[in-house]
Amino acid sequence: MTLDHLLAFNAVLVISILSPGAAFLMAVRSSVSNGRRAGIATGFGLGVMASLWTLAALLGMDAIFALFPWAFAVLKVGGAVYLIYLAIKTWRGAATPLCDAPKAQGRAFIDGFLVNLGNPKSVLFAAAVLVVVFPPDLAGSEIAFITLNHLTLEILFYTACAFILTAPVARARFLRAKTVIDRTAALLLGGLGLKLLLQR
Repeated sequence: MTLDHLLAFNAVLVISILSPGAAFLMAVRSSVSNGRRAGIATGFGLGVMASLWTLAALLGMDAIFALFPWAFAVLKVGGAVYLIYLAIKTWRGAATPLCDAPKAQGRAFIDGFLVNLGNPKSVLFAAAVLVVVFPPDLAGSEIAFITLNHLTLEILFYTACAFILTAPVARARFLRAKTVIDRTAALLLGGLGLKLLLQR
């Protein structure tokens, strides 16, 4: 593995993180609704699971899914159901004013972790990117470094988001548009869940 390989992976990873999706929406809602600490904890959960998908791809998890399609199906259905549950919960609470009680950091971490666990197709995407970017004969230390690198980038990004989104101006803007933002988030989460259920 060379520095060029790592830079190419990081470039693709940053683009992926910046793309609006279920993970980013979860981080935004957690930061604004439950405070900076909850936002950072959610980001840690998202980052840990995303980096574990990368680790799984590096270790050949896609090959295991190919050999045991039922394992992929179980993860996919479980993840889809969880995303749809989040979508319904978010939609129902869209018009409800925010409460002042912050969410426990442990609960925020688990929510973030489960959102990224809920999309097992991430491992297939990661596998495709990793096959193109990195040579096939990676050492164990290189695999560990790539995984830690992924985790670090995710945590830095979501921590920065938590600080930005909990600033008074940003939070005030969110609160004014809370109903619209929450219902948009619910539609995206539900859409992703249904897509996972319906795709073969």
